[in-house]
Amino acid sequence: MSRKPASGTVVEGVDFARWAVILCKPDAVERGLVGAVLDRIADAGVTVTDRLDLTAEAWQAHVHYWDLLVDADWFPDRDIPACLDDAYAGRRVTIALAHGEPGLHTQLRKLLGHFDPSQAAPDTIRGALGNDSLQAALAGKRLVRNLVHTSDDPEAARRDFGTWFGARRRVLLTAPSLPLQPSRGDG
Repeated sequence: MSRKPASGTVVEGVDFARWAVILCKPDAVERGLVGAVLDRIADAGVTVTDRLDLTAEAWQAHVHYWDLLVDADWFPDRDIPACLDDAYAGRRVTIALAHGEPGLHTQLRKLLGHFDPSQAAPDTIRGALGNDSLQAALAGKRLVRNLVHTSDDPEAARRDFGTWFGARRRVLLTAPSLPLQPSRGDG
């Protein structure tokens, strides 16, 4: 009988300070903005590799946004699991890997901009391409549609990789020799 490996050992030795997962959310996919989002990240000098288009499962959204579930009492007027299901379950997302120098996570967070697109600087991805606001989301008792997420730090990158790519794709976590070519569109 085989034993389950200890948590995280299937990606042991990976320097997650140099890797991040980019989640292009359903609103980016539906608006045809995945190419524009990934191109802006690549244009900032980050190597974008291994794009994967998939239909999100409810469990993936719940694992990915565990912090919203833990802090659900901050949203007394919303059923957070139902909001996550509505926003993600059965909907298309695009996942990509980003590789760069240590400090990658901070660089990507700045490039994305404020979580509320209406508050994001115009030169950020959310500021330039977003069309939602926290005010509209609160009024609709839903989550903000802000196009894209990236891993906050190395631990989040490890968790995000497991959630979206899975251990079977661990071979993707080798320093890229050739970046994904900028798409200049979603075609």
